[in-house]
Amino acid sequence: MTILERIEAEALELSTADRCRLAERLLASLERDDEIAAAWADEVERRIDALERGETSVKPVEDMIAAARARITGGAA
Repeated sequence: MTILERIEAEALELSTADRCRLAERLLASLERDDEIAAAWADEVERRIDALERGETSVKPVEDMIAAARARITGGAA
């Protein structure tokens, strides 16, 4: 098992809240440009507003990952 695989496995054992915090920290580590950070902040606000207006909904991350993996491997989700 590679270090990446070990880290992923351990990260998936975290609570949803801790996984969200980890994701935020990892994304922040990639954001070296204030313009990019501002664009992401705007996008987050746009999505929250759409959710609050009932124009969109949320789905469990596990379902979305399963669907993405199924599409990549040519299976059905």
